Amino acid sequence: MSGPDLAVPPLPREPEVLIECPRFSMVKRRADGSVDFVSPLPCPYNYGSIPGLLSDDGDPLDAVVLGPRLAQGQRVRVPVVAVLGFIDAGKGDPKVVCGTHPMTPAERAGLERFFRVYALFKRGLHRVRGAVPDTRFVGWLREGPEA
Repeated sequence: MSGPDLAVPPLPREPEVLIECPRFSMVKRRADGSVDFVSPLPCPYNYGSIPGLLSDDGDPLDAVVLGPRLAQGQRVRVPVVAVLGFIDAGKGDPKVVCGTHPMTPAERAGLERFFRVYALFKRGLHRVRGAVPDTRFVGWLREGPEA
């Protein structure tokens, strides 16, 4: 039996990201706009997906856009600065990090903290929904301008 697939499809330098959760939102939405869950803490990032690209879980590839708050439903083209590994419900669910500048050490540390805590909340949500699958932050898959 093989593990989750954390492979990331080929990415354009500046993918189009559909914002599903504006920065500081507490409502996590799916790509179709339906509510996935309500978080006890606001998300410190603009969170969305890259239409047309899928991760191992069959959902559109997730993306985080650094910077000021963007509107839900807004589509932006922002350079890829990193990709982090995440496993959700036992499936590869990498996150593409986009921003207008290379990540600072503080942004990098903040993303690591956020996704470690996010994994705890997601594990709790899966348990409430009747499952106890592997859900965790894996680490950085790619960083820098070649990400």
